[in-house]
Amino acid sequence: MAASGDGVTDANPAGNCRCDSNNCTECCRRRSSNSSLPSSSSSCSLLSFDLYPVQDYDKSWRVFTASVKGFAIGAGIKGGLAIFALLARLRRRQLLPSFKKVEMTSASADVILALKDSLRYGLFLGTFAGTFVSVDEIIAALGGHRRTAKWRALLAGAIAGPSMLLTGLNTQHTSLAIYILMRATVLASRCGIKSKRFGHISFLVKKDSLPSSYKSFLNKHGGKDPVILESVKEIACGLPLTNLEAVEKFYKSYGVDIKLDPQMEVPCSIIHENQGCVSHFISFLIQAYKRALPVYFPVYLIPALIVHRQGLLKRPYTILWKGLFGTARSSLFLSMYCSSGWLWTCFLFRIFKRCNIPMVTMGTFPTGLALAIEKKSRRMEISLYCLARAIESFFTCMADVGYLPPSRRFKRADVLVFSLSTAVIMHCYAMERDVFRSKYLNVLDWVFGVPLPPYDTTPHKRK
Repeated sequence: MAASGDGVTDANPAGNCRCDSNNCTECCRRRSSNSSLPSSSSSCSLLSFDLYPVQDYDKSWRVFTASVKGFAIGAGIKGGLAIFALLARLRRRQLLPSFKKVEMTSASADVILALKDSLRYGLFLGTFAGTFVSVDEIIAALGGHRRTAKWRALLAGAIAGPSMLLTGLNTQHTSLAIYILMRATVLASRCGIKSKRFGHISFLVKKDSLPSSYKSFLNKHGGKDPVILESVKEIACGLPLTNLEAVEKFYKSYGVDIKLDPQMEVPCSIIHENQGCVSHFISFLIQAYKRALPVYFPVYLIPALIVHRQGLLKRPYTILWKGLFGTARSSLFLSMYCSSGWLWTCFLFRIFKRCNIPMVTMGTFPTGLALAIEKKSRRMEISLYCLARAIESFFTCMADVGYLPPSRRFKRADVLVFSLSTAVIMHCYAMERDVFRSKYLNVLDWVFGVPLPPYDTTPHKRK
């Protein structure tokens, strides 16, 4: 990270570090540090993707570039996802019946909302990066690089955490905070080892316990209209069926004339009308795959532009092929996950001739086997993401039934959890870089600059 003027180097005149091998990563970084940085007046330097040597730099330029790059990542990722979501929404609008189009918001309103979200997330990550680097530089200047190395990034990460509020003062990000907390826990456990010292069920039964954005995602990829899900919920919870006319009207709008039995014990006819369970699985899988492609295309495209920015010029076909293959594989995972969820529940309903909460629980459990389709390195990420949603949903359900009274003292506990988690992550980034995967390090180094080891010399701007 940043530094001030204390301490001397442990490197020898040849540029070697303590490893005495002259070819480790630290040695290479030392040898590359002799090149000078572009001045802050150079417009092309801001757009360059090369990592600047941290030993010789302009502190204000580092703060500025970190803020701009953070904003670019936040706005770029959120904006890229929003563009594909808008295109998918426009296509879906064309396929819907006229009475359904009236219920949807206008295209201009969707564009305005997407722009606002992109700006908010850009400001969030830009402010986070700028605040972290600023605090890091100030502490290093006042307390010394080597003396503050062990705790400087920890404090800077905690102070930068409340920048999450820029996404909206009343917008809760509990799932994001829990996810970042689990990532921080994983990194901390790796450091400890190195130093040698429930979501699908809630979607069907308790949708209100899920965040609105995640609920919208599940509504889309669950592939069923809310009136269908409401009727399935009524059967599973043992409630009287009050929504069958709406279900019949929904199917009739698509040219399917069906008469539902109010005394039914299993909801298969509600879920897939006149289709058989297996034929419904096949047709749903094809439709789900088409819905999943626009989701994963930006997920692989945008990071490729950031992580593999230099490799795109040298081996574009290899990287593009990997991106397309990853998109196809992840889309197959998501579509198989959603399709098998309906297949397994129908299978159990048919066997036991009943539909209740335990049946839904048992039917949704095997759907997790679809995760085996995904790349091994992504399985943990998806598992932690779903676990964060499940934890939030569980505590929301507990609070709704009165087991956990809502806290009046901590209205934004998500910001507190996020700040503590980012403190741990940034501390690991500064002190234990080898616990990160290379793709994450590439992004962090591009935004913040490669941190100096605690025993290194203090960097100064070359005059």
